[in-house]
Order: sequence, then structure tokens, then C-alpha cells
Amino acid sequence: MSSILQNIVAHKRKEVATRRELVPTKLLETSLYFNSEPLSLRQYLLRENGSGLIAEFKRKSPSKGWINQYAPVERTTLGYMQAGAVALSILTDGEFFGGKNEDLTTARRFNFCPILRKDFVVDEYQILEAKSIGADAVLLIAAVLTPAEIATLGGLARSLGLEVLLEVHDAEELARSINAEAVDLIGVNNRNLNDFSLSLDTSLELAVAIPNEFVKVSESGISTVAAIGQLREAGYRGFLLGEAFMRHARPERACAALVQEIAALPQPAALVA
Repeated sequence: MSSILQNIVAHKRKEVATRRELVPTKLLETSLYFNSEPLSLRQYLLRENGSGLIAEFKRKSPSKGWINQYAPVERTTLGYMQAGAVALSILTDGEFFGGKNEDLTTARRFNFCPILRKDFVVDEYQILEAKSIGADAVLLIAAVLTPAEIATLGGLARSLGLEVLLEVHDAEELARSINAEAVDLIGVNNRNLNDFSLSLDTSLELAVAIPNEFVKVSESGISTVAAIGQLREAGYRGFLLGEAFMRHARPERACAALVQEIAALPQPAALVA
């Protein structure tokens, strides 16, 4: 695990302990979203004629600082959906990404598509919290979790009706973390954790190692329709873009422009069982 991930995880564990004291599990379960039926990120990504875009609302990153500090959640996320994004990804980490749980709840109120809660999940409390704020899916990061933790956290998420996107960075993480009982989608992050460089080759090389029972999602470093076309041919059906949109003054307009380009691509073959 890189030093930045170690710092994030250490801070997250303290943060979760504090939140658990302020908002006990029993209180989370009183949320109006807790007993609602989540939308399927998997099914939305497999829809015919869909863009495959998971458009992300992301204010800042640890490596680049503020990207778009003042973008409004409501206008941006609703704009993403209206532009043709298949789903949303909302950063809820505050310390390192400038997000908050309220961002996701706001997006939930105005959008009728699957929403991925993107955070550093290290505790079962965060799964319950994700359900309570209106998420449809949660991210589990292989680099910060053991296979046993992935099984436990993923199993809890699925018992609540949430889908699980497992993020891997290399073949070793994939081999030790893949779990059909706890994971619905597998995301390949194209960012190298050691030097923060980006390469689509990571996704392209791992594509054949991911069983077709999982929906394949490519994350980070995607900004062109050519890249999406190449990834589609390799079997990917989801493309998570955040910074490529958020660095624009109107992220939703950048999303709309890319969706129009994607519409001209050949439709992908049905690779997922």
C-alpha cells in the first residue's frame, strides 16, 4: 500500500469511529433510503445503446488539490444524467477529496440512475451508512482490504441490496481479491499507486483475466472517445470519468459532448453472461 493510501486509511478509521459515536447504526436504519430498493449499476451498464459512462462528482484529489471546488452538486449531477451518463459516482470523503455524505443524498434526490458511493470503505459501518444516504453501489478497494474483509464487506452490502464494485490496480490484487459471492463489478484503476502515472494499458492487460461474469469497469485516465472504443473492444462496459469532466467550468457540458461522440461508436458485443 502506498504512503498516501496508508494515510487515508488511518484517517478514515478514526473518522468512522467518530461518526459511529455521533450517528449510531440504529439511527442510520431510520433513514427513508434504508428500506428502499436500490437500482442495479450492473444492469444499467449492460443496457443496449447506453454510453457506459459513470460520471463522477469530484471536487479535489490528494495528488492535484482542488479541481472544481465550487461546482454545484444538483446542477452537475442532474446535468450528467440528462447528458446521457448511465450512472453517477459521488466522492464522499471530505479530508482528501472535498466531498461529504450530503453530496450523495443531494444527487439521489434529483437523479433516477444508479449512484456509486466512492469512498475508502474499511468498516461495516460505512456499508450501512452508504445505504442510509441513498447509494445503490459501493466501492471496495483491493489495495486497502484483505480478501476476508472484501468477503465480509461485500457480503453485507449485497445483503442490503447494494452492488459492489471491486477496484484493483494490478494482476496480483485481482487474483487474491476476486470473489463471486461478494462482488458484482470489477473496476481496473489505471493509476499507478507508486508514482501516480496513468496508463490504459493496465485495463487492457487485465481485461482477459477478469471472468465475464463480472461487469468490467475502467477507471481513471480516460478522456477520449478513442480510449473508450479501445476499452469496449477489450470487454469493458463501464467507464468512470471524473477529472476529465470536473476540470471544466460546466462538467455536465463536457459529459454531453463525450456522450455524443460515444453514440457514433459501434455497439459492443454482449460479453457478460
